[in-house]
Amino acid sequence: MPPAERTAAQWLAQAAPDPYTFLRDWERTGRRPAVLPTGCRWDALLTPATLGNPTLDALARLPGPGPVLLDRTAGTVTFLVPTGTADSWIGSGIRALGHGSRLAVPHPDAPGHGLTWLVPPDGTGRLVDPRRLELALHDAAARLTGLP
Repeated sequence: MPPAERTAAQWLAQAAPDPYTFLRDWERTGRRPAVLPTGCRWDALLTPATLGNPTLDALARLPGPGPVLLDRTAGTVTFLVPTGTADSWIGSGIRALGHGSRLAVPHPDAPGHGLTWLVPPDGTGRLVDPRRLELALHDAAARLTGLP
């Protein structure tokens, strides 16, 4: 596994109660998606894919939007945001996962099937900026409804 991917996998594993064991087991099980707690290293905001995809397009206009997941089965796009964001997020149709919740994540170099990274973590800890995300959500919603 290339160093950048190893770094991203190690960064994700830091959310596990025992990162070393988690990472070792993840590698042994063929890098299938694994469930990690939210609210420790990051929170997650889940949007319907119909809103999440154009939101990511708006975010991608600026460099380094941060980690974003697509769950084709559930029809959601998930943005990893700083811890504490879920506690104060107000948004209709957006599910916020903070402390006490869990999220399935794919291995950074796993092939994209049902659950895949649209923007994989880079291992640095960079997350989606909630202020930029809120603006991108408003922009995407306006475009979806045909507003200027």
